[in-house]
Amino acid sequence: MTLAIVLAAGSPAAGLPTGDGTALTDRLAAQWRAAGVTEVRFAADLDELADLAGTSAGPVVVSGADLVAHTAVLRHLLTSPVGPTVALVLTDPPTGGRTTVREERGQVVGAGPAHRLDGEATGVFGGAVRVGRDDLPALVAAARAAATGRLADVAAGHGDGGGAPVEPSGPAVDQVFAGLTAQGVLVFAQRVRLLVAHRVDEVSELHAAQAAIAEVDEDRAELRLSVKEKDDFFTTYFVSTWSPYVTKAAARLGLSPTGVTMLSVGFAVAAAALFATGGRVALVAGGVLLYLGFVLDCVDGQLARYTRNFSAWGGWLDTMADRAKEYLVYAGLGWGATAAGVRYGWALAIAAMTLQTVRHMTDAWYGVLHDEAARRPKTVGTGGGGIGDRLNAASTKVQADTGSVSYWLKRTVVFPIGERWALIALAAALFNQRIALLAVLTWGVLAFAYTGALRTLRARWMRVPVLDTLDALLHRDDGLLAARLPTLRRPGPLVLAVFAALGAGVLLLVALLAGEGADRLRWTVPVVLLVLLVGAAGARAAHNGPLDWLVPAALRAAEYLFAIAVGVIGGAPAWLIFGYVFVLTLHHYDLVARLEKRQPAPPLHPATLGWEGRSVLLGLTAIVGIVSIGLATLGIYLLVLFAASVVLAWFVRPARVPTGAGGNATT
Repeated sequence: MTLAIVLAAGSPAAGLPTGDGTALTDRLAAQWRAAGVTEVRFAADLDELADLAGTSAGPVVVSGADLVAHTAVLRHLLTSPVGPTVALVLTDPPTGGRTTVREERGQVVGAGPAHRLDGEATGVFGGAVRVGRDDLPALVAAARAAATGRLADVAAGHGDGGGAPVEPSGPAVDQVFAGLTAQGVLVFAQRVRLLVAHRVDEVSELHAAQAAIAEVDEDRAELRLSVKEKDDFFTTYFVSTWSPYVTKAAARLGLSPTGVTMLSVGFAVAAAALFATGGRVALVAGGVLLYLGFVLDCVDGQLARYTRNFSAWGGWLDTMADRAKEYLVYAGLGWGATAAGVRYGWALAIAAMTLQTVRHMTDAWYGVLHDEAARRPKTVGTGGGGIGDRLNAASTKVQADTGSVSYWLKRTVVFPIGERWALIALAAALFNQRIALLAVLTWGVLAFAYTGALRTLRARWMRVPVLDTLDALLHRDDGLLAARLPTLRRPGPLVLAVFAALGAGVLLLVALLAGEGADRLRWTVPVVLLVLLVGAAGARAAHNGPLDWLVPAALRAAEYLFAIAVGVIGGAPAWLIFGYVFVLTLHHYDLVARLEKRQPAPPLHPATLGWEGRSVLLGLTAIVGIVSIGLATLGIYLLVLFAASVVLAWFVRPARVPTGAGGNATT
């Protein structure tokens, strides 16, 4: 249930007549209803706005009376999946005292007069903002302060909020928006592309805006908008050139984004089965199915954006399905390579899955780091033109040069999912399963080295703590054992986590070199367990170092490497080791998906025992000599917990989710 409040105070456009004689405010109200709001109310002044917002039980849209736009623009703002509070941002000049904004990574990090912003303005407030339920008290406070001319006071105690002193000038809706951002509310920016939206003051401007609207085919523009504005090279030129036709067909057939996601899973499973079967025909057919599955993987997000059919469940499922599909393909390649006589086929599949998961963990947390840095612009960097400044400037320059060779190289070298699937399909079809896995590993290692080095340098420059702003124990995946260990505050949680990963890595290397004699190493397992527990002892230490965002990835590496080493020492079948690590990745991707979608912890998370608890249990099975039984039992236990947690979280007692806080559009 969403309430739209049209605020006419301070707007000379409120009474302007549209082409059919209807007042602009009445037409705007009708458009908001067509866009999907439950109720539209008019506020004569800021006090009335505060009263209406204060009694609302759901999200509130605040709109000025001077906005002329396609109805689709309003619907996009209303249904935007990026976050609970979203503002319309235009490229129009800031006339009539309208508020200018500065954006970083899709977030409004400054709002106010252009000369008072901390950096250059990137746009102007579009006269409409959707405010999430949890941010309504801040909206009410901003409206009350603007009504009494005390906007400067409302920002007291929120020095990190707006980046510019609040000046009570301009239309009333702009004053409210400036007051909202000044309180530190996280506001995302909704840009207008291909469609039309303008703020007007005079009849001539109104007529010009209406003429521009009439020239645009709204449905065709929305179909084009379903494709991401900036995507990776393979997706841009080999998928998005024709996938909108599939999207249009899917919409006409009444398919849901989740239904398309499941079709994509089916194609990937079929491709994995063909890769496992082997033979040139099967490998070529598997490559084709994998490509078509990736097209559908893009179509589910395009369909969600085209139909505005977003859901938290769909966004979570899309994230989880992407990883599950990819790793099932690795399993098919590993199985097929082994059947073809490659001794280490499954080993390559395990290595590829482990590498990609650790990479994805660093990608996710680096994104969180950047988002946090954008929200705290005054604390970012030390100035002086250091290497961090130069890297940041170079990256910004390349990203702005859309379509250039350097732009595509930068986007391709990081080995995104489109390039991974294309490489697998081509390598398997032209060569074999072993070459496909080796190609993925080689490019993956190079991409990890490249991104790891540059991100480490930039993170040291930004010096923004991340884990301390969240539930560190949850995202470290610590269990009861870690919570009861003595806390080691020095040399820091990252060093301890890396120490644990190195200990597990050394054990795995020695086990692999020992070959058939690896069983004799089971008595070294307790020593490595102690090393892992040292890493767990940093659980309650402060995670405020510039590189502590790497801690979750280091702990994932420690757990996976230890599990693989125990499997090798215990002589467990390689496919069983793969299966156990695969279940672990599902658990950890669940945590990452919930982080990205702003969801609470999984309902049964404490029962997963924590990474250190699982490692101790596996270590005990190695000492006793029942590793295969331990891997199978613990893996099945975790898989059942995962399935039960999904059912509980999404069907039995769905988590309370802010409107628009996730969706298939993340595809």
